Amino acid sequence: MSHPVDVHVGKRLKQIRTLRRMSQTDVAKRLDLSFQQIQKYEIGSNRIAASRLFELSRILDVPTSYFFEGLADAEPAHRSDRGLDIVNALAAIEDEKIKSRIVTFIEDVSGLTVARRAS
Repeated sequence: MSHPVDVHVGKRLKQIRTLRRMSQTDVAKRLDLSFQQIQKYEIGSNRIAASRLFELSRILDVPTSYFFEGLADAEPAHRSDRGLDIVNALAAIEDEKIKSRIVTFIEDVSGLTVARRAS
């Protein structure tokens, strides 16, 4: 399954390539690739390496940031941030001893230590 960022970057690539009236073959030749590789980039099935993204920005005359514009808006509304869910659930617990035990458990499982504020 393609990562949503790869899909977004691919859509932006297709959009600017089309606006520049370039075919997949035109872009592929400039990168010494096959047009099939450009197709894979555009649908997000293949990731675009940073160096290749830089080359694409030069070929298409856009800043590299162009490919990421609107990314935050493209996130699905139904997608939940589980970390935020955990924080909200922890905040709802009133007993400080239980909160502390849960934080210790999470630290043990994750291998990370959370900085604690003095109460």
